Amino acid sequence: MPLFVIERAFAEQLALSEDDVRLIEEVNADEGVRWLFSFLSADRRRTYCLYEAPSAAEIMAAARRNNIPADAIVEVEQDALGVSGRLREWAASQGAP
Repeated sequence: MPLFVIERAFAEQLALSEDDVRLIEEVNADEGVRWLFSFLSADRRRTYCLYEAPSAAEIMAAARRNNIPADAIVEVEQDALGVSGRLREWAASQGAP
């Protein structure tokens, strides 16, 4: 499945409860989108999130339904420098399916 990096400009305002996260994950699953991990910029103004999704359209649909910004969505190469294998190892270590 294709990988995408999503840039979001809302990091300082982000405060999610466990229920919020569960609801976001349900919407994402409904759209065929799976979050892998996120980074917070050093200035704490942006997040960069890595997702698996069929296309950028599904990511945007999930973002709209979740009322979460998706300022930029960029597809990234899965095979660059063996990153795909490392991501799968990381996801497996986190208990991801």
